[in-house]
Amino acid sequence: MHKIKVEDREFEIFLENETINKRIRLLGIQINVDYEQKCPLFIGVLNGSFLFMADLIKEIDVPCEVAFMRVASYEGTSSSGKVKELIGLPDDIEGRDIIIVEDIVDTGLTLTHILKTIKEKNPSSIKVSSLLLKPAALKYEIEELEYIGFEIPNEFVVGYGLDYNGLGRNLTDIYRATES
Repeated sequence: MHKIKVEDREFEIFLENETINKRIRLLGIQINVDYEQKCPLFIGVLNGSFLFMADLIKEIDVPCEVAFMRVASYEGTSSSGKVKELIGLPDDIEGRDIIIVEDIVDTGLTLTHILKTIKEKNPSSIKVSSLLLKPAALKYEIEELEYIGFEIPNEFVVGYGLDYNGLGRNLTDIYRATES
């Protein structure tokens, strides 16, 4: 079993890059079909979504635009339960088809806040694409969750954009914390 250390924690391989890329190709196909004759605006949620967003966009054949926003709710390895908006949304989203791109949805607190903010700007439609979803951690019902890469157990993961105290985003695979 391939193990790595990030800061003071050990992690073991969970999802290999090849598996991630195959799933992203399938998500891209689904989005291309769903958004035929449309020009969706992909809004990546920084920092975690940047690798997923880049790889997903490469699979999109329909005309599209890209923007980013940033919110913060994490401290250490668990959600602080607070959402602080840092970098806002594009202003011109009224009447647009929006696809929010997330690295991971666990409690759903951050995503619920983002969706509420976007809905106030009257887009034509809003869907969410998340590489990872932790159904066991979800505390909010999110109808817009349409394009999910992988449903995973409620474990702490790092790599492929996901971090542990700011480190590990550059790992090409996704690792889960091992009990120490």
